[in-house]
Amino acid sequence: MREYKLGVVAIGRNEGERLRRCLGSVPPVVLATVYVDSGSDDGSKQMAIEMGADVLDLDMSRPFTAARARNEGLRRLLERHPEVDFVQFVDGDCEIVPDWLEAARDFLAMQASHAVVCGRRRERFPEHSVYNQMCDEEWNTPVGDTLSCGGDAMMRTQALQAVGGYRETLIAGEEPELCVRLRQKGWRIHRLDREMTLHDAAITRFSQWWKRTVRAGHAFAEGAWLHGAPPERHWVRETRRACFWGMLLPLLIAIATFGLGPWALALILVYPLQWLRLFWRSGSARSSTFMLIGKFAEAWGVLKFHILRLRGIAGPIIEYK
Repeated sequence: MREYKLGVVAIGRNEGERLRRCLGSVPPVVLATVYVDSGSDDGSKQMAIEMGADVLDLDMSRPFTAARARNEGLRRLLERHPEVDFVQFVDGDCEIVPDWLEAARDFLAMQASHAVVCGRRRERFPEHSVYNQMCDEEWNTPVGDTLSCGGDAMMRTQALQAVGGYRETLIAGEEPELCVRLRQKGWRIHRLDREMTLHDAAITRFSQWWKRTVRAGHAFAEGAWLHGAPPERHWVRETRRACFWGMLLPLLIAIATFGLGPWALALILVYPLQWLRLFWRSGSARSSTFMLIGKFAEAWGVLKFHILRLRGIAGPIIEYK
């Protein structure tokens, strides 16, 4: 059986000890590791060099996106090691679980129709905050063939090169958008039923969660703008939900108040009814509450994207850490 070559591309900025854990989790089976740094000033770059990584300083005179960092890392990896068949992308705040790389490599080696394989990402400290817990639940995606992956995934370099890699202008949602283009070329995406990475979201404040959710709304809107036409309809439903619950319904309530007076306020009851519907489905009061509040943040992200688009301005990255 042919021996397939593995490479790793990690990206990060000021990750400190989290980066140490990330790079330290890369096993000897990996041919080479490229770390793409986007302006760290905490000694991360020197630490990565000492740990044997090939460190690439991202050109910060251009707008930063994780998509551009991953593309630059992949280019460096293949320039120096063109024999690499599969690349594991990992964020610098993540640690690769033992045996994941071997399992993912074996899957892609046996499944020639698949371009991407991912596994279970878990939060390292879900008990530290309700926001970390929600992230951990978010990572628990269905097992089997799927439509997309997240930031941590192993990919076939041949397939990546064929579609031009990540879309570098995207400030969020770059992985699902890449998966859309891969699937349009006939490739498949798979989620294995095994542990992949430990992630440290470090979200302890409502404001961080809000910014992260605004970013999700921006990603929904841009994804729908790029690939919303049939048959893909990429993130059209998510965008419409955000717009209805977070923008259109509040606007209708405000307008109706002028014509119907206090009676219009009865429309506000739609929100507790929606909360009850969400609670009936999820069984979690916490999840139902944040799902409802999140629609306002997502709607703001949708609105920001389209305002910037109409003005011809590239959106700045939305950071929550």
